[in-house]
Amino acid sequence: MAVGPYARFGAERPMGLVATETSPPRLRRPPLAGQGAVRRKKIRSRRTGRSVGFLFILPALLFIFVFMLYPLVSSGYMSLTEYNFVYDDDPTFVGLDNYVSAFEDPQFVTSLTNTFVFGFFFFIILIVASLSIALFLFQKIRFNSFYRSAVFVPLVVPLSLAGLVFLWILQPNYGLLNYLLGDVFNLPFLVQPWLSQSDTAMGSIIALSLWATIGFETILFLAGLQSIDPDTLEAAELDGARGFKKIFYILLPNLRETYILTATWGILHALKVFVEPMVMTDGGPGTSTLVLYQQVYLTAFTYFDMGYASAMGYILGLIILVLIVLNFLFLRKAGDKNA
Repeated sequence: MAVGPYARFGAERPMGLVATETSPPRLRRPPLAGQGAVRRKKIRSRRTGRSVGFLFILPALLFIFVFMLYPLVSSGYMSLTEYNFVYDDDPTFVGLDNYVSAFEDPQFVTSLTNTFVFGFFFFIILIVASLSIALFLFQKIRFNSFYRSAVFVPLVVPLSLAGLVFLWILQPNYGLLNYLLGDVFNLPFLVQPWLSQSDTAMGSIIALSLWATIGFETILFLAGLQSIDPDTLEAAELDGARGFKKIFYILLPNLRETYILTATWGILHALKVFVEPMVMTDGGPGTSTLVLYQQVYLTAFTYFDMGYASAMGYILGLIILVLIVLNFLFLRKAGDKNA
């Protein structure tokens, strides 16, 4: 009779042989006392942790829903209706009539044109100037910390307050700029009513916007420059890449990701301009500085036409979205080509 641990299967398993289909099944060790309770406790603690984590992010979710998602969906529906919230009880669905009417409205076309004029010059000057300042501050120069602080200071000044200060500086009679040009530097031919004539009013608004925002772009470019590997810069200098060669062949090509970020922010600020013309010129003289966001504001809260104002806002939003996507695709393709 077979003996050993395999005796109940009819024979003793030979030594060194691989288990066959007649091998006994592996017996599972019975759970220890209390092990099931410990596992249930772990599962319960995980669920509790998830619930607590959800409670922490709940305020952010509520904020996004109340102030972003709901207004976005509500204004999208409103743009398809005719609704004066002072006189009308309920919105009247009109489809795409508001969008068609917008491009037939001379006021809308003028404000959109002014927005693009402002955005074009503001964007180009902003990128070139902020990148140049960042390259200057990236060098090891004396009083570098002071210069960086001076560039950052305009960011802490509210834009509306900066507009009031520039409004005083550009006054034709008692403004600081005309005083310096006429009385101090004796250049009376440069004295201008800066905000009262159409050919200088838009330039004055661009100057204010650049002063208020160029520091932020400079910080972004400076952060991109500081993220470049120091070994790469050192190797380039050893190979003779100094001065402009270092800038054009080493620094600028390594800022591809920074270009995407700075250009996106520049497009957003360029086309969403509102405070500067509202405070300084109120869209004047005439409609020479009337921008689209100001036209949306006047239509909604002066004429109370919420449907038409929502349609204009959506048109501007779609234009900004298209430009940002094109900017991203262009810079990404250029980066892949140079890689």
